[in-house]
Amino acid sequence: MYYEYLTIGVILFILGVLGIVLNRSNIIIMLMCIELMLLAISFLFLINSIAIDNITGQIFTIMILTIAAAESAIGLAILVAYYRIRGTIAIKTLNLLRG
Repeated sequence: MYYEYLTIGVILFILGVLGIVLNRSNIIIMLMCIELMLLAISFLFLINSIAIDNITGQIFTIMILTIAAAESAIGLAILVAYYRIRGTIAIKTLNLLRG
C-alpha cells in the first residue's frame, strides 16, 4: 500500500548520493544534495510512521528538519565568508584550508 511512497523516498535518496558522487566541483550543489538526502530520509520516516501508526517517526522528522535547517544556514554562511575572502568557492581551492 505504501510501496510507491517508499520507492519515491529511496529514489530521492539515491539521487542525492549520486549528486554528491558525480558533482565534485560545486559546493552549493553538494549542499543541496545533502539537503535532498535529509529530506528523503525524513519522508521515509513519515511514511513508516503512518504505516505502523506510531508518532516516533514524526518526531524524528521534526528533529531532522531542524538540524537540516541549521546545517544549511551555517554552511551557506561559511561559503559566503569564504567567497568574500578568496573570490571563489571551487572545491579545488578549498584544499588550501588544510593546515
